[in-house]
Order: sequence, then C-alpha cells, then structure tokens
Amino acid sequence: MEGVAYNFMNTIFRSILYGLLGFIALLTVYFVVMVLFSGWDFALYQFGMFWYFVVSLAVGFGIQVGLYMYLRRAIRQSRGSKKALAVSGTTSIIAMVSCCAHYLVNILPILATAGIITFIGQYQIEFFWIGLAFNLGGIVYIVSKVLAFVKHSKNI
Repeated sequence: MEGVAYNFMNTIFRSILYGLLGFIALLTVYFVVMVLFSGWDFALYQFGMFWYFVVSLAVGFGIQVGLYMYLRRAIRQSRGSKKALAVSGTTSIIAMVSCCAHYLVNILPILATAGIITFIGQYQIEFFWIGLAFNLGGIVYIVSKVLAFVKHSKNI
C-alpha cells in the first residue's frame, strides 16, 4: 500500500511541477513574442496594462498542463485507455491557441493585413475574455475527464 501512496504523491508532485513549468513557459512565450515584435518597452507597457489577463491566462494554462500530466500519468500507471489522454490533449491545445489569439495584433503587420490588425486591436480585451473562457472550458473538461477516470479506476 505504501507504493501506491508514493506513486500517487509522486504523480501529484510532478503534475504540480509541470503546471508551474507551463505557467512559466507561457509567460516566457508572451514576453519573447512581445519583445521580438514590439520591443521591450512596449512589452512592459502591455503587460502593465493587461497583467491580470496575461497572468490569468498563464495560470489557467498551467492548471491545464498540470491536470493533463496528472491524467496522463494516471492512465499510464493503470494501463487505462489512451483515448481520454488524446481528447484532453486536444482540448488543451485548442484552449491554448484561442488564448493566444490576441498575439495576432503583433504578428499580423508582417502579413500586411491592416484591416484585421485594426479589428483585433480594437477588440483586444474581448479576445482576452474569450481566451479566459476557453481556458476555463478546457480546465472544466479536463477535470471532468480526471473525475471520470478516477471513478472508472475505482470500479475496476
């Protein structure tokens, strides 16, 4: 029984660690993209204006990464179905892409699509809210998969 408790705690610890790494990675990507396309001063200005959105998106992404890693390890340890893992991963990727849609404001000048830049820039806050909604949706979905897996594992 000690081995089971150790595996569970190890899985939890690793999931939290990966969640923190996901959080840090998303913030790093945010700053790298902002600095590359707009410069350090603009990156700091944007972060200062929208830090609560950016940090919330990064926290949500970190939670999704942690939950995903927990589900992945739990499935591997129990030799369960890989379908749950694939669906959860796809959901996380979709949520991540939707969360980062506001970065198009900085990338689109390269593509010379001024009309889209104006549209996205005008609705940047709405894109943040959409990203947060998708982030929350991804978290709820992965939590439901984790709960279903735990319930299924107890019935075996």
